Amino acid sequence: MRNEILLIMTLFVLYGSILVWFRLFGTTGLMCFTVLATIAANIEVLILVNAFGMEMTLGNILFACTFVVTDILSEVAGKKMANRAVGIGIATSVLFLVVSQSWLLYLPSANDFAQPSIRAIFSNTPRLMLASLLVYAIVQVFDVWAYHKWWDFTTARFGDSHRFLWLRNNGSTLISQLLNTILFTFAAFFGMYDFKTLFSIIVSSYIIFIVTSLADTPVVYLARRMTERGVVPGMVRENS
Repeated sequence: MRNEILLIMTLFVLYGSILVWFRLFGTTGLMCFTVLATIAANIEVLILVNAFGMEMTLGNILFACTFVVTDILSEVAGKKMANRAVGIGIATSVLFLVVSQSWLLYLPSANDFAQPSIRAIFSNTPRLMLASLLVYAIVQVFDVWAYHKWWDFTTARFGDSHRFLWLRNNGSTLISQLLNTILFTFAAFFGMYDFKTLFSIIVSSYIIFIVTSLADTPVVYLARRMTERGVVPGMVRENS
């Protein structure tokens, strides 16, 4: 149960941190959280664990956090701000790829002890980062687009732009996460694992994403409530 407990704790800590950073720093805090989650998720995804009777990669919760951020930004700050967060995530991935690969070009001193471990981790990073970069760009742009399409639909159908946050949140994220899971698994791990393992990774990852997507709905509601109460610094909604 150790891994299961750690995953549940991680979910609460990270989702809680999103709200804390938003409350303290506004949209700037969410942009900074995107940078953190993007870098950390691309390292953490190298780790395979067993939890809840499934084999899965880590990094799923961190990556799910980027969807929470874009959904919050879409809801309270507008489509342009959400797409700006996506752009920051892409730029972060590109720069981190360049910087992390430059570490492997140095000749370590005789007293160095870290280089073998660094090389073992980051020698696999280019493929994972390139796969993540491509999939991140496709899926996050799709998620922001889908969020606002759901919003337009419910507003036109029911004449209320405030209701149905849960529908636009889950309706966009669940589809986006399925697309993300399939594309990333094959782009990052095809040839490294057999099809049985790939299928297991897809199933387990998407199950985790279903849970994280449903769990993030109260987070988006709370972020909107904080914005409406005027407790978030520097909040200005941009036109889509």
